[in-house]
Amino acid sequence: MSPRPTEIRYRREDRVLAVAFDDGATFDLPAELLRVESPSAEIQGHGPGQKTTIGGKRSVGIARIEPVGHYAVRIAFDDGHDSGLFTWDWLYGLGARQAEIWAAYEAALAAKGLTRDPPLRRR
Repeated sequence: MSPRPTEIRYRREDRVLAVAFDDGATFDLPAELLRVESPSAEIQGHGPGQKTTIGGKRSVGIARIEPVGHYAVRIAFDDGHDSGLFTWDWLYGLGARQAEIWAAYEAALAAKGLTRDPPLRRR
C-alpha cells in the first residue's frame, strides 16, 4: 500500500507545501516545483516526450488547496493554473526525487534559454 499523507500544510511565508506521510517521510515542496511539475496535461502532455518546460515561476504561490476524494489534492496557484490533481503517489515521488527533478528542470530551462525568474515588466 502506498504511503498516505498525515498532514499537508502550506507555509505561505516561504511558499512551501509541507507534507508528512504515514511511513514517517516528510517533504518540503516549494510552490515553484509543484507548479512546474504539475501533473496536468498542460505541463506533462498526453504522452512521452510532450512535457512542457515553463520558466518564470520562482515567485509563484499557492492560492488554494482542495481535497479530491481520498487520493489527491487540487492545487490552485496564484498565476491561475489549477488543473493538476496531485495524488499522494505524485507528491511522495516529487518529494523523494526532489533534488533530481530540480536538476533536470534547471537543465531544461538552460537548454531552452529560460530562467526561473519572471520576465521584467515594462513601465
